[in-house]
Amino acid sequence: MDSTDLVVWSYAQANHMIILTANRNMKGDDSLEQVMRVENMASSFPVVTIGDLKRLDEFDYRERCVDRIIEIVLDIENYMGVGRLFIP
Repeated sequence: MDSTDLVVWSYAQANHMIILTANRNMKGDDSLEQVMRVENMASSFPVVTIGDLKRLDEFDYRERCVDRIIEIVLDIENYMGVGRLFIP
């Protein structure tokens, strides 16, 4: 919980992990958005951002998010290096 976005990004990339977040701001030099702008490469795993966290309690919205995450995971080679993906 106390890790910086750079530490989280670096750990995820080193371990071939996708980051799932609702964080969409660019506040500060160490924000996830700024880290992606500086660190992202063609071989980087994407950051998947839930577009409306408040709607996750809605079954249909949650299902659309799950479907999109499955699509991304199954086709991960097409999403490498894209930076951020918004779902749904």
